[in-house]
Amino acid sequence: MCLMVEIQLRVGAFTPSVVVDVARHSGRLCRAGIDLQETSVASSPAQFRSLERGEIDVAITSPDNVLAYRFLSSNPLGRKLSVAILAALDRGLGLSICLSPEITSIDDVRGKSVGVDVPDSGFAFVAYALLERAGLHPGEYSVEALGSTPLRASALSESRCAATVLGAGNELRAQAKGCSIVAPVTDLGPYIGSVLAASESSDHTIRDGRRRFAGVLLETAQEIMEGGREAEVVESAMAILNLTESEAQAHYRRVLAPSTGLIPDGVADRESIAVLLELRRRYLPTPQLDRLEDEYSSIFSW
Repeated sequence: MCLMVEIQLRVGAFTPSVVVDVARHSGRLCRAGIDLQETSVASSPAQFRSLERGEIDVAITSPDNVLAYRFLSSNPLGRKLSVAILAALDRGLGLSICLSPEITSIDDVRGKSVGVDVPDSGFAFVAYALLERAGLHPGEYSVEALGSTPLRASALSESRCAATVLGAGNELRAQAKGCSIVAPVTDLGPYIGSVLAASESSDHTIRDGRRRFAGVLLETAQEIMEGGREAEVVESAMAILNLTESEAQAHYRRVLAPSTGLIPDGVADRESIAVLLELRRRYLPTPQLDRLEDEYSSIFSW
């Protein structure tokens, strides 16, 4: 039996979350007293502008975005925001460099465009690093801001860019349209793909709702990682990510894999944080980054 709905919560994400969907259909959200409204966001600046304005209560986003908007005034909005990470959620769910249908190798990207959310963001840095590992250096291709991962997946399959970083099922959908998956983020080391983030709030009800929601996501992730929700995950991936059954099964395998899957304890490990900071230092160095390794722990809040 569900509790009477006590808290309405609005979440903004780039790609629909299978974990959220499973939590909803299992009744766990309802039992936690959460009435969840899901919103698709077009880009990370739009997502964090919505957090700042109170248009959404929580965001599922890259941890690099939280770092940038909390600590660096050079972020796309041009101002620091009081944002924090409530829980680490996953390790990218297949996050990889993908190529458009007519591109046969990373070397063929030379002189062409690479699609990113915004040029100075975490997934963009992943793209630059994976391309560089394959011998293609910044300046040998153009960079085009195309917005969220689903938007970039569409652009790639339509050959409006030669390469981009995709994950969370978007890479599988693009592959079905002739794109190729060529280099995973795991080549760079341990990586955290998405976190649950929020702005600071004095509203006790909102803070309680966010705490409950984080708990629901981690409990659901634990059930999935223990193998107890395979049918629900596959069904959800087919329904909300528009995957075929075989693609949904492949997504499920990514969800379970320790190097690419869910983080059921919600902890952002130090090695993954170090990879995140190193990528930003390499592709957008600033003196503000020098003290971040010590200050980064302050970004976590319950």
